[in-house]
Amino acid sequence: MAKFSRKVTIVIIFVVLISAGYAFAAYWQGRNKVPAAFTTARNQGAIIAQNIVSTSNGSTATLEKIDQYDQEGDYADALKLTQSLVSQSQTLRNQAIDLSNQIEAMTESLSGVKDFTAQQDALEAISSHLALINQLVNYSGDLGKLLDTLQARFSGQPGTATEVTNEVTQINTDINAINNFNKQAQQAMTAFDKTQN
Repeated sequence: MAKFSRKVTIVIIFVVLISAGYAFAAYWQGRNKVPAAFTTARNQGAIIAQNIVSTSNGSTATLEKIDQYDQEGDYADALKLTQSLVSQSQTLRNQAIDLSNQIEAMTESLSGVKDFTAQQDALEAISSHLALINQLVNYSGDLGKLLDTLQARFSGQPGTATEVTNEVTQINTDINAINNFNKQAQQAMTAFDKTQN
Protein backbone atom coordinates (compact mmCIF):
# COMPACT_ATOMS: atom_id res chain seq x y z
CA MET A 1 0.00 0.00 0.00
CA ALA A 2 2.90 2.32 0.84
CA LYS A 3 4.41 1.55 -2.57
CA PHE A 4 1.18 2.44 -4.32
CA SER A 5 0.84 5.79 -2.52
CA ARG A 6 4.48 6.66 -3.29
CA LYS A 7 3.85 6.01 -7.00
CA VAL A 8 0.68 8.08 -6.87
CA THR A 9 2.58 10.88 -5.12
CA ILE A 10 5.32 10.83 -7.78
CA VAL A 11 2.73 10.92 -10.58
CA ILE A 12 0.87 13.78 -8.89
CA ILE A 13 4.12 15.77 -8.44
CA PHE A 14 5.01 15.08 -12.09
CA VAL A 15 1.57 16.24 -13.29
CA VAL A 16 1.77 19.36 -11.10
CA LEU A 17 5.23 20.23 -12.48
CA ILE A 18 4.11 19.73 -16.07
CA SER A 19 0.97 21.82 -15.45
CA ALA A 20 3.04 24.56 -13.80
CA GLY A 21 5.42 24.53 -16.77
CA TYR A 22 2.57 24.90 -19.25
CA ALA A 23 0.97 27.64 -17.15
CA PHE A 24 4.27 29.54 -16.99
CA ALA A 25 4.83 29.15 -20.75
CA ALA A 26 1.28 30.34 -21.47
CA TYR A 27 1.77 33.32 -19.13
CA TRP A 28 5.11 34.22 -20.73
CA GLN A 29 3.74 33.98 -24.27
CA GLY A 30 0.74 36.10 -23.31
CA ARG A 31 3.05 38.59 -21.64
CA ASN A 32 5.24 38.96 -24.73
CA LYS A 33 2.43 38.86 -27.29
CA VAL A 34 2.40 42.01 -29.42
CA PRO A 35 -1.00 43.24 -30.66
CA ALA A 36 -1.50 42.74 -34.40
CA ALA A 37 -2.54 46.40 -34.78
CA PHE A 38 0.80 47.50 -33.30
CA THR A 39 2.79 45.22 -35.61
CA THR A 40 0.87 46.34 -38.72
CA ALA A 41 1.27 50.05 -37.87
CA ARG A 42 4.93 49.53 -37.01
CA ASN A 43 5.67 47.83 -40.35
CA GLN A 44 3.74 50.40 -42.39
CA GLY A 45 5.37 53.26 -40.46
CA ALA A 46 8.84 51.86 -41.11
CA ILE A 47 8.18 51.68 -44.86
CA ILE A 48 6.83 55.25 -44.97
CA ALA A 49 9.75 56.59 -42.89
CA GLN A 50 12.24 54.88 -45.21
CA ASN A 51 10.51 56.44 -48.24
CA ILE A 52 10.78 59.86 -46.60
CA VAL A 53 14.49 59.30 -45.90
CA SER A 54 15.19 58.07 -49.45
CA THR A 55 13.32 60.98 -51.05
CA SER A 56 14.96 63.63 -48.87
CA ASN A 57 18.41 62.06 -49.40
CA GLY A 58 17.83 62.20 -53.14
CA SER A 59 17.54 65.99 -52.95
CA THR A 60 21.13 66.43 -51.71
CA ALA A 61 22.65 66.30 -55.21
CA THR A 62 19.95 68.68 -56.49
CA LEU A 63 20.77 71.15 -53.71
CA GLU A 64 24.45 71.10 -54.71
CA LYS A 65 23.43 71.85 -58.29
CA ILE A 66 21.17 74.72 -57.13
CA ASP A 67 24.06 76.25 -55.16
CA GLN A 68 26.35 75.84 -58.18
CA TYR A 69 23.84 77.48 -60.55
CA ASP A 70 23.35 80.34 -58.12
CA GLN A 71 27.08 80.99 -57.87
CA GLU A 72 27.32 80.94 -61.66
CA GLY A 73 24.47 83.46 -61.88
CA ASP A 74 22.17 80.95 -63.58
CA TYR A 75 19.16 81.89 -61.44
CA ALA A 76 16.59 80.51 -63.91
CA ASP A 77 17.91 76.94 -63.66
CA ALA A 78 18.47 77.26 -59.91
CA LEU A 79 14.87 78.42 -59.54
CA LYS A 80 13.54 75.59 -61.71
CA LEU A 81 15.33 72.95 -59.62
CA THR A 82 14.16 74.54 -56.38
CA GLN A 83 10.55 74.57 -57.59
CA SER A 84 10.83 70.84 -58.33
CA LEU A 85 12.09 70.22 -54.75
CA VAL A 86 9.23 72.29 -53.32
CA SER A 87 6.75 70.20 -55.34
CA GLN A 88 8.46 67.06 -54.08
CA SER A 89 8.16 68.32 -50.51
CA GLN A 90 4.36 68.23 -50.92
CA THR A 91 4.64 64.48 -51.48
CA LEU A 92 6.82 64.27 -48.38
CA ARG A 93 4.19 66.18 -46.38
CA ASN A 94 1.56 63.67 -47.49
CA GLN A 95 3.84 60.83 -46.40
CA ALA A 96 4.35 62.59 -43.06
CA ILE A 97 0.56 62.56 -42.57
CA ASP A 98 0.51 58.83 -43.39
CA LEU A 99 3.36 58.25 -40.91
CA SER A 100 1.56 60.19 -38.18
CA ASN A 101 -1.51 57.95 -38.73
CA GLN A 102 0.64 54.85 -38.22
CA ILE A 103 2.22 56.41 -35.11
CA GLU A 104 -1.26 57.06 -33.74
CA ALA A 105 -2.22 53.40 -34.34
CA MET A 106 1.00 52.23 -32.62
CA THR A 107 0.30 54.48 -29.63
CA GLU A 108 -3.30 53.33 -29.30
CA SER A 109 -2.32 49.63 -29.33
CA LEU A 110 0.74 50.07 -27.09
CA SER A 111 -1.25 49.23 -23.96
CA GLY A 112 -1.52 45.68 -25.35
CA VAL A 113 2.26 45.30 -25.00
CA LYS A 114 2.64 43.99 -21.44
CA ASP A 115 6.43 44.06 -21.08
CA PHE A 116 7.53 47.40 -19.55
CA THR A 117 10.93 47.46 -21.30
CA ALA A 118 9.26 46.73 -24.64
CA GLN A 119 6.81 49.58 -24.03
CA GLN A 120 9.71 51.96 -23.33
CA ASP A 121 11.49 50.88 -26.53
CA ALA A 122 8.29 51.35 -28.54
CA LEU A 123 7.76 54.81 -27.01
CA GLU A 124 11.32 55.76 -27.97
CA ALA A 125 10.65 54.68 -31.57
CA ILE A 126 7.39 56.64 -31.59
CA SER A 127 9.17 59.75 -30.24
CA SER A 128 11.89 59.45 -32.89
CA HIS A 129 9.29 59.21 -35.66
CA LEU A 130 7.47 62.26 -34.28
CA ALA A 131 10.79 64.15 -34.27
CA LEU A 132 11.34 63.03 -37.87
CA ILE A 133 7.95 64.49 -38.85
CA ASN A 134 8.79 67.75 -37.08
CA GLN A 135 12.13 67.91 -38.92
CA LEU A 136 10.31 67.30 -42.18
CA VAL A 137 8.19 70.39 -41.47
CA ASN A 138 11.44 72.37 -40.99
CA TYR A 139 12.83 70.91 -44.22
CA SER A 140 9.74 72.02 -46.12
CA GLY A 141 9.89 75.51 -44.59
CA ASP A 142 13.58 75.88 -45.43
CA LEU A 143 12.90 74.85 -49.05
CA GLY A 144 10.27 77.61 -49.15
CA LYS A 145 12.83 80.15 -47.91
CA LEU A 146 15.32 79.03 -50.56
CA LEU A 147 12.66 79.41 -53.26
CA ASP A 148 11.83 82.94 -52.04
CA THR A 149 15.51 83.92 -52.04
CA LEU A 150 16.09 82.59 -55.55
CA GLN A 151 12.93 84.29 -56.86
CA ALA A 152 14.21 87.55 -55.41
CA ARG A 153 17.61 87.06 -57.05
CA PHE A 154 16.02 86.09 -60.37
CA SER A 155 13.89 89.23 -60.37
CA GLY A 156 16.95 91.39 -59.63
CA GLN A 157 16.21 92.16 -55.99
CA PRO A 158 19.20 92.40 -53.68
CA GLY A 159 20.42 89.04 -52.40
CA THR A 160 23.75 87.40 -51.92
CA ALA A 161 25.14 84.00 -52.85
CA THR A 162 25.92 83.58 -49.16
CA GLU A 163 22.18 83.52 -48.38
CA VAL A 164 21.56 80.73 -50.87
CA THR A 165 24.58 78.73 -49.65
CA ASN A 166 23.47 79.12 -46.03
CA GLU A 167 19.94 77.99 -46.88
CA VAL A 168 21.26 74.98 -48.83
CA THR A 169 23.46 74.09 -45.82
CA GLN A 170 20.44 74.34 -43.50
CA ILE A 171 18.37 72.07 -45.75
CA ASN A 172 21.19 69.51 -45.76
CA THR A 173 21.22 69.75 -41.94
CA ASP A 174 17.48 69.00 -41.99
CA ILE A 175 18.12 65.94 -44.19
CA ASN A 176 20.83 64.65 -41.82
CA ALA A 177 18.47 65.08 -38.86
CA ILE A 178 15.70 63.17 -40.70
CA ASN A 179 18.19 60.33 -41.28
CA ASN A 180 19.29 60.32 -37.65
CA PHE A 181 15.74 60.25 -36.26
CA ASN A 182 14.91 57.33 -38.55
CA LYS A 183 18.01 55.44 -37.36
CA GLN A 184 17.05 56.08 -33.73
CA ALA A 185 13.56 54.69 -34.41
CA GLN A 186 15.05 51.60 -36.06
CA GLN A 187 17.45 51.04 -33.13
CA ALA A 188 14.59 51.35 -30.63
CA MET A 189 12.53 48.79 -32.53
CA THR A 190 15.52 46.44 -32.70
CA ALA A 191 15.72 46.68 -28.90
CA PHE A 192 11.94 46.11 -28.77
CA ASP A 193 12.33 42.91 -30.79
CA LYS A 194 14.96 41.60 -28.37
CA THR A 195 12.45 41.80 -25.52
CA GLN A 196 10.13 39.50 -27.46
CA ASN A 197 12.63 36.61 -27.67
